[in-house]
Amino acid sequence: MALAAACVALMAAACAAATPQVGVAPASSPSPASPVTGPTPGPGVAWGACAAPSDRDPALQCARVPVPLDWSAPQGQQIELALMRRLASRPQERIGSMFVNPGGPGQSGVELVAGGGEDFDRWGGGRFDVVGWDPRGTNFSSPVRCFTSDADRDAFWAGASIPTTDAESQAYARRTTDLARRCGEVSGELLNHVSTADTARDLEALRVAVGDPQLTYVGLSYGTFIGQTYAALFPDRVRAMQLDGLIDAVEYSEGAEARTVGDVAHTDEVFARFRELCQQAGPAGCALARGPETVDQRVAALFDRARQAPIPAPTATPPGELTYGDLLVSTFTPLRVPGMWPQFAADLDAAANGDASALETSAQQYQSPAGYDASVTSSAISCLDGPAQQPVAAWPTVVPEFVRSSQLWGAVNGWWLWGPCASGWPGRSDDRYAGPWDAPTRNPVLLINNRWDPATGIRNAEATQQRLGNAVLLVQDGYGHPTYQDPGACVDAARERYLVDLVTPPPGTVCQPDKPPFP
Repeated sequence: MALAAACVALMAAACAAATPQVGVAPASSPSPASPVTGPTPGPGVAWGACAAPSDRDPALQCARVPVPLDWSAPQGQQIELALMRRLASRPQERIGSMFVNPGGPGQSGVELVAGGGEDFDRWGGGRFDVVGWDPRGTNFSSPVRCFTSDADRDAFWAGASIPTTDAESQAYARRTTDLARRCGEVSGELLNHVSTADTARDLEALRVAVGDPQLTYVGLSYGTFIGQTYAALFPDRVRAMQLDGLIDAVEYSEGAEARTVGDVAHTDEVFARFRELCQQAGPAGCALARGPETVDQRVAALFDRARQAPIPAPTATPPGELTYGDLLVSTFTPLRVPGMWPQFAADLDAAANGDASALETSAQQYQSPAGYDASVTSSAISCLDGPAQQPVAAWPTVVPEFVRSSQLWGAVNGWWLWGPCASGWPGRSDDRYAGPWDAPTRNPVLLINNRWDPATGIRNAEATQQRLGNAVLLVQDGYGHPTYQDPGACVDAARERYLVDLVTPPPGTVCQPDKPPFP
């Protein structure tokens, strides 16, 4: 499935709240040649050929659209949004445009359409132009910057790793404070205008620009928060809204602490389910099930060993050692992608046998300077949406609370995403939206969630369904984040019927994925 492959690549490129960009220059670097065409004066969208050679598919078109930096001063300074669309494969039956967002915050909608546009075309029965955009402050849409060069960025992040000791935590807290200062110096006023409410207003402007009387939107992961914000601000403009991998909007906007706890609250139970299914599959289906010990015992011993001392990783890229923090980070992508579970089990098995090279390589993809820098984009947006309630100096009590919510991802997400918000983040916004979240739309919103989603658990979806004025929840009894990572014909049929015909499945519908994670 092209969409799943594209989004796995996005996850492998760098780490943030969900899945940052691939094939796009890091926000800190000078802008290279843009993959999209020049700015559009006046109303409408002037679609043209895409500049990037890899995107010169005749079905793909690109554009740039100006929007106000500050929506309270629409005639003031303008910034530009990068867009890409994939033309409907059944143009004679075209309904309109389908806007899509992959999440993050900070992921590239342009890259999503370039890599997964054919799948979205199928979701809409070939009857929509699929439109992705880079939200303001990200990628090629006036990106947030914290460094004046790649060299400056690389020097700043050199030697950084997710802290797991008091000394490491103190050093990381100092680093995030310095980071906040640098971001304020380099990005200035932009940092005050990258909230999700600003993006929702951009989306409304884009809907008008493409000429659609109402919005058709598909939001994934953090993209579900964009959707909920848009529906709250413009409930009468929604034609169809499909949200997959639900963010709890109340929790997300309450503050950085509540958001972090919510982000990781479902992770450990999914990891436990991974181990349970591995044990059931046995040694023929899951490498971790080999040997006299149970899978739970082998994994517990591995984590205990990494806490005590690093594990050799002689053939990692680059060669080195797997620390306990690296081990935590290495679980980030595979838990979200059940298709990777057999290989993930084999990598854990190798580490348990003394060679952690594969896990270390995975961890380093996220802990590179570009990987850390991508988390800054997420911070720039989420710190506005729900600012930190505690200063970074409070980490001795705050971070353990994150770890109580999840042994696996609590400290990781805490330091990646709470740390910058708590360190004097320079962005301040009167534009953010924090509720209410119950505005009814004329047509129901379709919510979709896997039962075993490590990043946006089923309880988020249930709370959202109860809160929204008009919504139906479709549950897939599957794994990963979001549901396309665990493909199922049942969910795919429901997507198309909703997007095309505005028909939702009966309340309480549960779909099954096409196959289990382990053979």
